[in-house]
Amino acid sequence: MLENLPDALGHALRDLRAGMDELAFNTAGLRSGMAAITVTSLAFVDHGPVPARYTADGEGLSPPLQWGGVPAGTESVVLIVEDADAPTPRPLVHAIVVDLPAGDGGLPEGALRSPDHEGQEVHEGRNSYLMAGWLPPDPPPGHGKHRYAFQVFALGAIGVGEEFGDTPGRDALMYAIRERAIASGLLIGTYERPDTSIPMDKLVPVIPAGA
Repeated sequence: MLENLPDALGHALRDLRAGMDELAFNTAGLRSGMAAITVTSLAFVDHGPVPARYTADGEGLSPPLQWGGVPAGTESVVLIVEDADAPTPRPLVHAIVVDLPAGDGGLPEGALRSPDHEGQEVHEGRNSYLMAGWLPPDPPPGHGKHRYAFQVFALGAIGVGEEFGDTPGRDALMYAIRERAIASGLLIGTYERPDTSIPMDKLVPVIPAGA
């Protein structure tokens, strides 16, 4: 969708970014020293580029993920994927998954619903486009590198009336995280669309015929 935006618009918005400080991982309020979850992917390394296969420029599949170090006392695991560099007031949500089994685990490639892919039987929440499933990375051309945060939280005992609804949004997820999270983990993947604009000083002047 955003691949058709002009590069000039991406340049104009280049300094407008939600920021890492606004990620769920950094606003959850977990105390320092609490258990840390290790989040990895077979598709990319931490702070490395996400292959185009998992973006709007490729097949749009959700990437494979693994996590370990989930502590005892965990009742369920949740996942939220956000774009820290979206030109919006807070990070753009690309996926929410709740009610994952307690303990170390993961999601295989294509586990989440996405355009042209049915996904698997997991409890998905709403992304920022108000749809359940995986929103493939789709940064504006010319906006620079975007950081996609794959954030995993271990949730402790559930209270009365605290079950997730059919397709929970970010607010419902953040409430559960702030009330019940006992550990967290973070994996960053990056993606950038090439800047196809030509700097003014590189333009070749056109000389009219007969001049």
